[in-house]
Amino acid sequence: MPAFISGFVDAVPLPALVIRSDERIEAANPLAQTLLGSGIVGRHFITALRQPQLLDAIENSLRDRAPRAADYMGNDGRQDTTFRVAVRPVELPIGAAVLVSFEDVTHAEQLIQMRRDFVANVSHELKTPLTALIGFIETLKGPARNDPVGQARFLNIMEAEAHRMNRLVSDLLSLSRVEADERVRPTERLNLADLILATISGLSPLAQEADVTLQHDLPDTRVVIPGDQDQLHQVLTNLVENAIKYCGAGTSVTVRLGAPDYAPGLREQAVTLVIQDTGPGIDPIHLPRLTERFYRIDNHRSREMGGTGLGLAIVKHIINRHRGRLKIESALGQGTRFTITLPVK
Repeated sequence: MPAFISGFVDAVPLPALVIRSDERIEAANPLAQTLLGSGIVGRHFITALRQPQLLDAIENSLRDRAPRAADYMGNDGRQDTTFRVAVRPVELPIGAAVLVSFEDVTHAEQLIQMRRDFVANVSHELKTPLTALIGFIETLKGPARNDPVGQARFLNIMEAEAHRMNRLVSDLLSLSRVEADERVRPTERLNLADLILATISGLSPLAQEADVTLQHDLPDTRVVIPGDQDQLHQVLTNLVENAIKYCGAGTSVTVRLGAPDYAPGLREQAVTLVIQDTGPGIDPIHLPRLTERFYRIDNHRSREMGGTGLGLAIVKHIINRHRGRLKIESALGQGTRFTITLPVK
């Protein structure tokens, strides 16, 4: 094999290979050999690629010398991958050939799928209360027209469904704002201990009503960090309120703030904020997906509690904006612990 052909293929910054007119692989760069296997040079291309759409593109390009494109599906051991494959005719001293290059578009495909899932989830979440409202309106206009007791009951349910839609729209707007600002690091300085005390004070009536003991453990010194006060208040409110709602009567929720210390994960001085409850806990199988949009452990109970499935997704994006870290630990019967690490400088 001429050395310059090998050098030519190696210079391509994508997985690439050259296929001769006799349908044998003449050369493959290291990236292609990692993707397709190290022993592919000299083999018939069908034995290395094996995907009909791509095989047809290569055969047709070898025959009529026209460029083609196709997709190649793979798996890197962690996830399914998608490559956009370009097949281009080339003229080499060995004769007519095609250059086949593979562009990894897995991330773009995942974003498209996430967008589709998001639209589908929003449509589903809005359709349920809208269907209920339409049904009750029809009932009030018809069978319940002269039924004051039924009217009162239906109006209460309609009010609850309308509030549910309002919460969903508010959370969607909040998520959109947080995502838009995620790359802009906050510069305002705030006292995190004061923010915690204000949040606990605001949620104390909810804790008393739920028979949950709400307590805090704060350092004696001021803890000042750069942050967006409204967004961090939203994080604290969301996590503490969730703990109160789901841990059950007779339990406790503790908000603990540590003094600034070196955080290996951030490689700088940081503070650690912990929200811990003594509730029933969460099956560890759910933990990796808790911050996904619309992911719920118990759909029915979450809706009854007024949850939209977006709270923890918003929390994750806010913490990312503050260049922090979120860790969730839980086990059935052992409560749940949210640990937030935020940089001090």
